[in-house]
Amino acid sequence: MLRMMLRPRWVLALIAALGIAAGFALLAQWQVDRAVEQATVVERPTEEVRPFGEVVRPDGPTEQAATGQRVSVTGTIVPGDTVLVQGRLNDGVAGWWVVAHLEVTDAAPGGLPVALGWAADEATALEVLAEVDRAAASGGELEVVGRFLPSEAPVAPAEDEDPQAMTTVAVAHLINVWADYDDRPVYFGYVTATEPATGLDAIDSPPPLQEAELNWLNVFYAVEWVVFAGFAVFLWYRLVKDAVQREREEAELEADEAAAATAAEAPADATRD
Repeated sequence: MLRMMLRPRWVLALIAALGIAAGFALLAQWQVDRAVEQATVVERPTEEVRPFGEVVRPDGPTEQAATGQRVSVTGTIVPGDTVLVQGRLNDGVAGWWVVAHLEVTDAAPGGLPVALGWAADEATALEVLAEVDRAAASGGELEVVGRFLPSEAPVAPAEDEDPQAMTTVAVAHLINVWADYDDRPVYFGYVTATEPATGLDAIDSPPPLQEAELNWLNVFYAVEWVVFAGFAVFLWYRLVKDAVQREREEAELEADEAAAATAAEAPADATRD
């Protein structure tokens, strides 16, 4: 087969196939470059404090545009509905969040969980929780500036843990803990306060990552061109292989015919003798 490949006709065919493959490879490179150039970074002004009512509505899913947005919201804290959420990390250290129930007053009415801060030990968190409930009992509105995040999924505690223990800020769980909260509007997300309540540390709540989105159609076209380039070389190889196979079959056929002719001449020679 190597001899067949070295014949001028097939060498020229190989050069043509490689030229075509190179052209396809250049087209693939061009498509990849276009995909990278057209990659768009979805930039959202998450660090600009926006009115809460412009960002989210109660009783609806949290839109991507609202996730991680810093907001300003005003409402009244409902005494007795403040809870602790354990196992929350702050700079890699596990601790407790104090999460209050805020009834929004400067936007569409609804219940909104607000994480007021972080404590490294449970005793401190409980002290702040009690103080938050005492302050809430006297009434008055509270303005909270912080980052809005979507509701987390509820997690059932282990068998040896307190069945009422919370490890996530799950709105579905909280509305079952809040007193008399059946069939009332609720926001399916929560706010981490920038300024912590007295006695707590600020919650580490970094802005969301800005991700670049590739143009996947261009990437798909690039893969197609690579496949075409490989097919051009494979087609040349297949043609050479088929030509070698044909020559072998023709050589075997000629050999069989020669052998048959020799066999036919042998009896005639024997008769003349």
